[in-house]
Amino acid sequence: QVQLVESGGGLVQAGGSLRLSCAVSGNIFTLPNMGWYRRPPGKQTEWVAHISIGGSANYEASVKGRFTISRDNDKKTVTLQMNNLQPEDTAVYYCNTGLAEWEWGQGTQVTVSS
Repeated sequence: QVQLVESGGGLVQAGGSLRLSCAVSGNIFTLPNMGWYRRPPGKQTEWVAHISIGGSANYEASVKGRFTISRDNDKKTVTLQMNNLQPEDTAVYYCNTGLAEWEWGQGTQVTVSS
């Protein structure tokens, strides 16, 4: 059983920054490919960013250049640095494997005011 705990969300004004963290614990030896996802109000969960075991990153088009995903394999954490946040980034943010194979955590709320 693997547990995901996301943290770091909050309320910021447009143009601000937040740094999200995801702690992975449980029966796991090493982190697989990992991703960040988000669920905007009233919408479906969508993919935001992905980082491979080797550290290669990919981003959804609307966040590219503003968000940076990173990982610490020893600490089993995944981080999402979010800069120049915009109101459309408002969502509950989750981490999971690159294929969203694990049970979802509680997520962390990000609210961006205009």
